[in-house]
Amino acid sequence: MSSGVAVNEKCLEVFQELKLRHKYKFIIFRLSDDNKEIIVENAAETGEYSTFVSQLPEDEPRYAIYDFEYEKPGEGLRSKIVFYAWTPDTAKVRSKMLYASSKDALRRTLVGIAIEVQGTDLSEVDEEAVLEKAQRSN
Repeated sequence: MSSGVAVNEKCLEVFQELKLRHKYKFIIFRLSDDNKEIIVENAAETGEYSTFVSQLPEDEPRYAIYDFEYEKPGEGLRSKIVFYAWTPDTAKVRSKMLYASSKDALRRTLVGIAIEVQGTDLSEVDEEAVLEKAQRSN
């Protein structure tokens, strides 16, 4: 199901900077105030995973990208681009539905995502849960 929400071109520009030049550690996207397009809310050049998670609102959906680095035993440091569909249980139903129906438009635009995480509470976006997915995806 598609909502007809467009993806602002800045979303792809910032994503390419993260993917190709590792300029950003994470990007958070949201719907514009008029709900007509997906826009960049925040792009951070540095930040620990805990900082990233703290940027996800308690009661509003968001999309996010995180450049996840982890150590693979015997193979060294690895990096995976992780896409997050953050839809907390406490968000309004209309907002959850709009974000759910708009996700594919953004997801298709951002080529090169290795892992997708759907989170409705903080335990689902916990660093250990993402690390487990990253290690399985090789």
